[in-house]
Amino acid sequence: METVSTNEDTSKGAMWELEKSLDQPMDAEAGRLRNMYREKTYPTVLMLQLAFQSLGVVFGDLGTSPLYVFYNIFPEKIEDTEQIIGALSLIIYSLTLIPLVKYVFIVLRASDNGQVLSATGGIKVEEPRMGNDVVVIVSVVILIGLFSMQHYGTDKVSWLFAPIVFVWFILIGILGAVNIYTYDRSVLKAFNPVYVYRYFKRGKTSWASLGGIMLSITGTEALFADLSYFPVQAIQIAFTTVVFPCLLLQYTGQAAYIAMHKDKVSHSFYFSLPERILWPAFVVATAAAIVSSQATISATYSIIKQALAVGCFPRVKIIHTSKKYLGQIYSPDINWILMILCIAVTAGFKNQSQIANAYGTAVIMVMLVTTFLMVPIMLLVWRSHWALVVLFTALSLVVEIPYLTAVMKKIDQGGWVPLVFAAAILLVMYVWHYGTLKRYEFEMHSKVSMAWILGLGPSLGLVRVPGIGLVYTELASGVPHIFSHFITNLPAIHSTLVFVCVKYLPVYTVPLDERFLVKRIGPKNFHMFRCVARYGYKDIHRKDDDFEKMLFSSLLLFIRLESMMEEYSDSDEYSALDQQELIDEVSSDARSAADLSYASRDSIVPVRSPNRLGAMSSAQATTATPGFETVGDEVAFLNSCRDAGVVHILGNTVIRARRDSGPLKKLAIDYLYAFLRKICRENSAIFNVPHESLLNVGQVFYV
Repeated sequence: METVSTNEDTSKGAMWELEKSLDQPMDAEAGRLRNMYREKTYPTVLMLQLAFQSLGVVFGDLGTSPLYVFYNIFPEKIEDTEQIIGALSLIIYSLTLIPLVKYVFIVLRASDNGQVLSATGGIKVEEPRMGNDVVVIVSVVILIGLFSMQHYGTDKVSWLFAPIVFVWFILIGILGAVNIYTYDRSVLKAFNPVYVYRYFKRGKTSWASLGGIMLSITGTEALFADLSYFPVQAIQIAFTTVVFPCLLLQYTGQAAYIAMHKDKVSHSFYFSLPERILWPAFVVATAAAIVSSQATISATYSIIKQALAVGCFPRVKIIHTSKKYLGQIYSPDINWILMILCIAVTAGFKNQSQIANAYGTAVIMVMLVTTFLMVPIMLLVWRSHWALVVLFTALSLVVEIPYLTAVMKKIDQGGWVPLVFAAAILLVMYVWHYGTLKRYEFEMHSKVSMAWILGLGPSLGLVRVPGIGLVYTELASGVPHIFSHFITNLPAIHSTLVFVCVKYLPVYTVPLDERFLVKRIGPKNFHMFRCVARYGYKDIHRKDDDFEKMLFSSLLLFIRLESMMEEYSDSDEYSALDQQELIDEVSSDARSAADLSYASRDSIVPVRSPNRLGAMSSAQATTATPGFETVGDEVAFLNSCRDAGVVHILGNTVIRARRDSGPLKKLAIDYLYAFLRKICRENSAIFNVPHESLLNVGQVFYV
């Protein structure tokens, strides 16, 4: 039995060795570049500049919370000053434990809304007769303007918004300090945590007010998602030097005013302003509230992009708006969907209290998820001591669980909205990921073997017509199943075939000399190649970017280098230094002779030594006989193929559930996934394939 097993392993090893020698996988090298993961360092001046810009993108939401927090804490009458001090104490320690300690100093290290109504509601302070419908209309107009600006990119938007938010923080900080001095300094006792305990002793009323207190930390949940836009140090500098102290001053000053004017809590921020600066402050508040939504908008773009990267969201257009920073992106599709949903919520509720309940529910859910996801990161990635993990989790849950119980009581008062949205998005993400995974598994398991290709012979069992066929595939190794479907249904195929795999790497741009990786598939007389075209996030694959010329130049350079390497290496023992020197020398000669400036030095196939070639069977050696006597013959052949024309061949696959599948699987695959694929971007749009030379090959996959 052991002998049989050994023989099977030997046979399997020989076939695997042959497969890899004739079609070498390119998955690993296709996804990396030289110096790809260099750690970025920022000069001090640039870091301060980024910290200033982060105010306009990251902290607007957190900064405008004072506009509506106390109104949501005390929707009814206030009993006494100690109740105000207790609520203020909860705000102070919530800001300290959640945004400052948890997010800014811990969660951000794990790196690999309704405010418009609150701001425009200030109109009622000066014009109390103005109806709520007018405020809603103004809010809708502001939302449309905000979303219409997104295409300018984070860099431009942040430079526009950052001064507004900076002025806003300075304004509320100064006003808070003035109010503390002017009205009731006894509110400073709120820094004593004993008043938190006394506040909860008041019973259910205090517990119910936690939903309003939690609004003081809304916007914190977007800090981590916005991390891709700015360095961690920039966010930490901005929060600790500007955001945190100004918020503490404002909440304390506003509490001091309310302690002296308990009947004016509904718009306490505006009432606490000196009358002569009411309108200027209203303008700044409205501008800051408009900006405040930018944190959530930017975070949404970032989350969608990450979901796209792991195949959990339908393909949407992503535009990178910065030459310097990878994470600064914009998605027009998501932008307009967000705008429609925001307008629907604003016009539908017409009440900032219901919007606050919806927002609060979403915020606390995100914070809880963040807490639980930090546990495996701290244990497995950071390898922190278990005691530190327990301490972090306990402190987070001590703050977040009470808030969760408070917002759960308001599910029927607007809190149901984010839950419905979350369920719908979860369904879309699950169906897309499930369908995409099944499709990829089918393609991986149905790849065409090299034994089948070799069995067809050099002509592939077809008439080889002049021309070059570019077969697009997502696989960087193996021959895709769509190819076998193509050649079994058509009597002819191009004399030269290139399997093209387009990959987008997480770098700004891929240098032209590293753009293409080329390797040969099968023996030379099969005229089959694999080419991986690599692009950075700012590189655009256009119709007019000479893609065909660049690819063809890389093919020619590969052939010349392959020939020179065969002549140079008599064994596998030659040094890597000698190999690199030869590559540089030949690349230079080839570029000067044939203008092959776009080729990659990484596109070199390691050539087997004569000893290892002799180890193959005689049938394999016969199959691997070159079809050309000289390199010039193969180059001339490729030139004639290019002159005959180039055709882009794309697979247009349709996914269907098998007949024996259950009803849920049929619903997910045949209807939901099919609908999502229909409305998302097509492959021809992603690859920017010219329609005049496009050939779609249809096929049905049953999964």
